[in-house]
Amino acid sequence: MLNRRQLRIKILQLLYAFFQSKKEDYHPGEKELLHSISKMYEMYILFILVFSELKHIAENKISDNPNKHKEHNVFINNKFIQQINNNSSIKQTVERLNISWIGDIEHDLINKLFRHLITTDTYKAIIINTDDDFETHKQLCINLFKEEICNFNLIHNYFEENSIYWLDDIDHICSMLLKTFRKFTDNNNPKILPLWKEDEKEFVLKLFKSNIDNNKENNKLLTSYTKNWDKDRLATMDLLLMKMAICEAKEFSSIPLKVTLNEYIEISKFYSTPKSNGFINGVLDKVFYDLKKKGEITKIGRGLI
Repeated sequence: MLNRRQLRIKILQLLYAFFQSKKEDYHPGEKELLHSISKMYEMYILFILVFSELKHIAENKISDNPNKHKEHNVFINNKFIQQINNNSSIKQTVERLNISWIGDIEHDLINKLFRHLITTDTYKAIIINTDDDFETHKQLCINLFKEEICNFNLIHNYFEENSIYWLDDIDHICSMLLKTFRKFTDNNNPKILPLWKEDEKEFVLKLFKSNIDNNKENNKLLTSYTKNWDKDRLATMDLLLMKMAICEAKEFSSIPLKVTLNEYIEISKFYSTPKSNGFINGVLDKVFYDLKKKGEITKIGRGLI
C-alpha cells in the first residue's frame, strides 16, 4: 500500500512535468499521475512473482540433470515459496492486471538472477537448511530478497529501462514487499496489499488539481514572503514544494499543519538543494501563521482545532 509521502512525491514529480510543459489542460497530467502510481503497483507484483520464476528455473535444472542439480530440491520445496505459488490473492491480481515475467528479455534476466543467487551464501543457507519449520523457510527467503534480489543491478536496469517512474520507487516497493511477506504463516492465505486506501485516490487527485488551479495565486503569495531572498536560492523545486504544502494545508482540514510541514521538509531533503529544508521551514511557518489568522486555513477534528 502506497503511503502518503510516496503519493506526495508522485504528485510533485507530475506537477513539475506539468508546469515545465506549460500546458493548461490538467487532464492529461492527471491521467499520467494515476498511471505512474499504477506502475508502482506493477513493480510490487513483479517482485512477488520473482520467487515463483526462480522456482520454475530450479525445476528445469533438476529436470535436465537430476543428479547434478538435486540440491535445488530444497529451494523448490521451500514452504514459503509454495505459499506464494498457491496464494489466491496473488493469482487473482496477476490475472486482473495481466502482469508477468514472460518475454525473452525477462526470461534472460531471471536466469541471470538465478545464476547469481546460487553463488551466494544466502541461497546456500536455504539449500543446506534441514529445519522443516515454516517460519524458518520464510525468514531464509526474506533474507534472500533483502540481501540479493532487491539489490540485483540487472533488475534495477530492467525497471529503469522499462518505465521512467520505476527506479525511484524501488526502496518503497521493497518495504511493501517485506510487510507483505511477514503476513504469511503456515496456515493462512493472506491478501496482498491493495494499491490504495479508500480515501487515497481522492487525496491525490484533489491535491494535484488544487496546485494547478491555484498556481498563480500561490506564486503571488510566496513572492511576498521571499522578496528578501536571493533569487538563486529560490529553486524551482522549493517553490513547488511550498505551493503543494499551502494547497494541502488549505484543502485538507483533517491533516495537521505540523504533519504537512514536516512531510514537505523531509521530501525537500531528497528532491531539492541541501539548504532547502531550512528555507522551506522558515517560509512556511510564516505563511501558515498568517493564513490561519485570516481564516484561510482551518482544521476540523480532535486535536486539530
